[in-house]
Amino acid sequence: MASRPTVNVRSSNGEPSSSLPLPAVLTAPIRLDVVAQVHKSIAKNKRQAYAVSEKAGHQTSAESWGTGRAVARIPRVGGGGTHRSGQAAFGNMCRGGRMFAPTKTWRKWHVKVNQNQRRFAIVSALAASALPSLVLARGHRIEQIEEVPLVVANAAESFKKTKEAIALLKSLHAYTDVVKVSNSRKLRAGKGKMRNRRHRQRRGPLVVYNEDNGIVKAFRNLPGVELVNVRRLNLLQLAPGGHLGRFVIWTEGAFALLDEVFGTFEKASLHKRDYFLPTAKISNPDVTRLINSDEIQSVVRPAGQKIQKRPWTQKKNPLINKGVLFRLNPYAKVLRRQELEKQQKKGEKKSKAPKAAGEAFLGQLFAP
Repeated sequence: MASRPTVNVRSSNGEPSSSLPLPAVLTAPIRLDVVAQVHKSIAKNKRQAYAVSEKAGHQTSAESWGTGRAVARIPRVGGGGTHRSGQAAFGNMCRGGRMFAPTKTWRKWHVKVNQNQRRFAIVSALAASALPSLVLARGHRIEQIEEVPLVVANAAESFKKTKEAIALLKSLHAYTDVVKVSNSRKLRAGKGKMRNRRHRQRRGPLVVYNEDNGIVKAFRNLPGVELVNVRRLNLLQLAPGGHLGRFVIWTEGAFALLDEVFGTFEKASLHKRDYFLPTAKISNPDVTRLINSDEIQSVVRPAGQKIQKRPWTQKKNPLINKGVLFRLNPYAKVLRRQELEKQQKKGEKKSKAPKAAGEAFLGQLFAP
């Protein structure tokens, strides 16, 4: 769907009223690895520092008793008249002691990410939002929507009432996604309930606008719906959790401004100095079609017979089994033949040598 040259602009009643050319940013290459890495890094930039108290575990006067007392040499609380006296202190293995390697506030909390990497991730997330398969795979309920990307007329930017926003979403068949978010609201498991994170829920549509003439007030009370200006698109909203395919609803003005904000493959952006869209490493990602094309098949060698792995057989010792030895070392056969010929010549030479007189001959010779 993202390869179509134009996109319909829908009025408040959901009917097409005009059309806009598809921005180049929605056809940019999608790099899942870049999005995941950049999201993982920039999500750390809102962390707040935490650490244990510098004095924790050391707010007591304790000294080691030394050796010869048949107890461990860990420092022990002094005094008497209480159970605390004589108890071990300070160590991480002690009750009331400090932790091992106490946490410090000067830990490296934030991660620097190159500007071009951040822009690449945002561009990839925008391109993924224009593919219905990825939006559906992320879990958004867009089965009834006629077109992705979904663009509405600029009149929506002047909405000030939530009922107007609901009526617009229903006419676009996008309200199902909001209902899904409302039904997904659950109580959080764990201590987060005490820390202003009592509930958790899914993400709904992301509304991208050009001018805020009341649209923020109209949509902000809908569960799961987020709003952002087209000039301030954020990867944390375009790919929550590092997962591509956020359902995005564009206003006409925001959609038309995308080529100015991100530029094209040939024209630089007007809002980001000297920035061009990243080009794909491969122009046709359908590798199977390329391999099976006539141009490539005419120059490659024909496929040979399939090589099957030999089944398991008992391993034979080449020092004992001559057949295995000759297969491993063909020259061993020549050496063996030379050895046999040498033995044969030695035997023939031995047979021709004069033999000593036998006992019968000697008995006859010395007979009386």
